[in-house]
Amino acid sequence: MNYRPVDSWGRLPEGWSYVEATSVGVDAKDNVYVFNRGPHPVIVFDREGNFLRSWGEGVFRRPHGITIAPDGTLWLTDDTHHTIRQFTPEGKPLLTIGDPDTPSTLQSGKPFNRPTHVALCPKTGDLYISDGYGNSRVHKYDPKGRHLFSWGEPGTDPGCFNVPHNIATDADGVVYVADRENHRVQVFDGKGHYLTQLNNLHRPCGLFADRRNGGLLYVGELPTHLAVNAMVPNLGARVSIVTLKGDLVGRIGGRFQGEKPGEFVAPHGCAVDSRGALYVAEVSWTAQGSKETPPREIRSLQKFARE
Repeated sequence: MNYRPVDSWGRLPEGWSYVEATSVGVDAKDNVYVFNRGPHPVIVFDREGNFLRSWGEGVFRRPHGITIAPDGTLWLTDDTHHTIRQFTPEGKPLLTIGDPDTPSTLQSGKPFNRPTHVALCPKTGDLYISDGYGNSRVHKYDPKGRHLFSWGEPGTDPGCFNVPHNIATDADGVVYVADRENHRVQVFDGKGHYLTQLNNLHRPCGLFADRRNGGLLYVGELPTHLAVNAMVPNLGARVSIVTLKGDLVGRIGGRFQGEKPGEFVAPHGCAVDSRGALYVAEVSWTAQGSKETPPREIRSLQKFARE
């Protein structure tokens, strides 16, 4: 599979900034919602990159993940707010899951301690929530926000997690969890039973399941954060495209992290539209820009057209 970067897609209004884009979602009309850590947390473009609107100003503590439901509502994960919130496409709040002021005890397994993302079951509308930075757990909720059950614990064995950072479901409702620091995507049924794992991935961070044509997974991989292999090529800073069985069908990115078109600094979230175009959000400020002297904002959103 071949993709080409679409240069300068999505022009922000004069003087606006993402700081960094953390996640991206596409609705049924191919409108693109960019969840970001700037002063306008939800920025909406049409397919061509024309600015439509923004909302969420002053609402979020630390934007992290966005998931768009079949009914067009948005599920937004705010990891230091310890909540998952449902909004209309125009930004009206509908439902909050979690207590923003009372996170669960670190690694207790109880919801939530810095949750990361949401996936929806295509058959029931149930929610799967990866939890996340402060837990090693997946929680299942019904569409009204009632907790059903949870699974997972810290570790490296099957069914255990080391930063469950992202989550997705395929057309059959099978659950895929980006087990970031275990360098794998784990696969479960809807009851939390371990099925298998997908390997040969480096710090899988972003995750999107394209349910068409038999299904594909788009896996945004972070580069190394260790000095010992900082100069070793082909360790993340890329998007891998794999089948639901884990067979590699394509990769986007350079041998090292970089800022040229088609290269990545820190892929964090991805989504695909109805035409197969890929959108990738990167936490470039956290990963690199904030550490430089002086600090600088780095490009954090790219669109790729499928060829």
